[in-house]
Amino acid sequence: MEWTLGFVAIALLVIGLVGQAFEMRKIRQTTYKDEELGSANIFMNKKNFKWYAILGVGIVIWYAAERM
Repeated sequence: MEWTLGFVAIALLVIGLVGQAFEMRKIRQTTYKDEELGSANIFMNKKNFKWYAILGVGIVIWYAAERM
């Protein structure tokens, strides 16, 4: 395993997961009141796609690091 690529992949995965969590919190707070439950469509909000891309790149780099 290529360790530098592995560390980069793990960093991207952590950044993507934490960033998406904060983004979803912001979306939920601006869209719904405290008493309302959120919708399942919150995952398909346009603001989440950048975090999905970061997660995808992290997974691809991690896979590449494992194969080297």
